[in-house]
Amino acid sequence: MKIFNYAIWREGKYYVSPCLNNDIASFGESREEALANLIKNTMTYLQRIEKILKPASNNGYTVLDLFAGCGGLSLGFEARGFQTLGYEMLTDAAETYSQNLTGQCIIEKIIPTTEYQQTFDVVIGGPPCQPFSVGGHQKGIDDDRNGFPAFLGAVRQVQPSLIMFENVRGMLYSNKWYFDEICESVRNEGYIVDYKILNAVNFGVPQNRERLFVIGHKGGFRFPASETQKTTVGEAIGDLIETTTDEKKILTSSMDRYVANYEKASQCVNPRDLYPHKPARTLTCRNIAAPTGDMQRVKLADGRRRRISTREAARLQSFPDWFTFYGTETQQYYQIGNAVPPLLAWHLASSVLQCLDAKSNLSQKEIVRLNKKLQEEVQMELF
Repeated sequence: MKIFNYAIWREGKYYVSPCLNNDIASFGESREEALANLIKNTMTYLQRIEKILKPASNNGYTVLDLFAGCGGLSLGFEARGFQTLGYEMLTDAAETYSQNLTGQCIIEKIIPTTEYQQTFDVVIGGPPCQPFSVGGHQKGIDDDRNGFPAFLGAVRQVQPSLIMFENVRGMLYSNKWYFDEICESVRNEGYIVDYKILNAVNFGVPQNRERLFVIGHKGGFRFPASETQKTTVGEAIGDLIETTTDEKKILTSSMDRYVANYEKASQCVNPRDLYPHKPARTLTCRNIAAPTGDMQRVKLADGRRRRISTREAARLQSFPDWFTFYGTETQQYYQIGNAVPPLLAWHLASSVLQCLDAKSNLSQKEIVRLNKKLQEEVQMELF
């Protein structure tokens, strides 16, 4: 379906439709948001991510993506016109980034004193989350995988207009004191700190995936609004479930028994298969890369069950089919499981773009006042 960009400004909102006399219309606060709403209503999930998640015209802003992985965050930002440069220590993930995105990914393990050779308007990233994951040991600051000193070092050096980082919600549990220290460090650099737990399922991604997003800005940032309609597993991978033939991923009878015992011990009411009429549960490196008790799997028409393929996992993370992953199959699963869903990143990039375009650079006095107010409010709104 070809979408034409006819837009009309009326009563404080943009209205768009495929053609001037077409009854199909949609509205939004901006022309881009209105067009995205129209695409949502007239396209399938796969058509939508193919349409939205591709490099857009240069909007004039540059982004430094740290701990970039395979580029899920950067894909969402490039689709809103940002020019990106990534840093990633894993060769396979960096190759995936560079082969698919307009920006390049430098293969390097960053440290607090890493020097960056240019200025950037925005610094984003996903410092390693294992130190803070509720599924791990939550060693936090004592974990040698802790990437926050390097991330904050980059912020101090680059002094961007806005920063954003993503992490697991476990940062708000036993390591809350360290999270508070990170936020205070960002405030001391002259930023307003906003943070919120977002569930990717509320932004068009066919997966329940809660992550913590922290924004440091100079004023005017607003988190994107949730969508009302959820995307299901069937909409995302329904065409692949019966057509993917990989006997190595079919569960054997012994694996079926192992899963049944695991679910009984976990007091699961229903089998943890993927259900076509529902969004998926959270994809992790562990539950897509190996045949574990909580592995992501689909039930076939003949009654057998199968682990999901890398392409199925990628779609459930909102990667378009043109996005190619490099490395071994296990490395590809890890890239997918660690990524920020690009469609969620696109929504966040839209909010970042609106904030930068507004140029709401508040005084330090106003920033201090707003930080105090937000610290009081966010505790009530977070859960």
